[in-house]
Amino acid sequence: MNPGASSRSSPALRAAKTSHAPTLRAPHALTRPTLPRSVRAFTLTDLLVSVATLSVLAAILVLGLVAMKEKSRLAVCTANLGKVDRAVLDFSAENDHKLPAAAPGDNLSPWWFYKEQVKRYAGLTGESSPGDTVFACPSDRGYSDPAPFHLSRRFDFSSYVFNGVTLPGTPVPNVAGLPLSAIKQPRRTLLVMEWTAQAPLSWHKSRTGTENSPFYCDAKSVVGFLDGHVGFIPIYYDGYNAAYTQDPIDGYEYQFSPD
Repeated sequence: MNPGASSRSSPALRAAKTSHAPTLRAPHALTRPTLPRSVRAFTLTDLLVSVATLSVLAAILVLGLVAMKEKSRLAVCTANLGKVDRAVLDFSAENDHKLPAAAPGDNLSPWWFYKEQVKRYAGLTGESSPGDTVFACPSDRGYSDPAPFHLSRRFDFSSYVFNGVTLPGTPVPNVAGLPLSAIKQPRRTLLVMEWTAQAPLSWHKSRTGTENSPFYCDAKSVVGFLDGHVGFIPIYYDGYNAAYTQDPIDGYEYQFSPD
């Protein structure tokens, strides 16, 4: 064999080698992998929508808590006024079945004088004070003074007034000093009530927020009647005269006068 033959390849051998040689291709350009449609970035719009949703839920929660708190206050106020109503009736039972009346020379307000006569029937002894919680409505916001009625000595520490207002020279329907037998409709006739029923305003379903004006018709107040029951009812207002100065028009379930 010719020794130089090993350094030269035959055409067939070269073809064979060529057919088995790997084919080199140009590298592809690098591309960013595509995420599935279900996986994407959290956008600013998504953030704003989430914040708005949480804000709405928080507002609903706060309103619910406020409503629950006010419902609880109304329940406490109703229970307290029921006890005061009962105390007035118990006073009457021990005083010839007559209702409280202001004593001659009594300097107490015509709205609050009754408390000193009936408070022992509500379990209170000693001098009146802010601790007389049975005479306190938790929603009491006072009127002209910055403090609630039940925290003010001027109002004998009471949120509740008696249907016994007598004003010199001004005829006002009331039941002060009357025998129970003179009350023709005890289920309709008011005995004690939140101060707001005199205006009227409302401490529980207020259309004026925390303001004490203007007075408005159908403001709802907790009131107690001569037959002993308690209600949360709308009070009539004619747009001019305070509610306590007159009986309401037809359609209301109460009256100030005894007949």
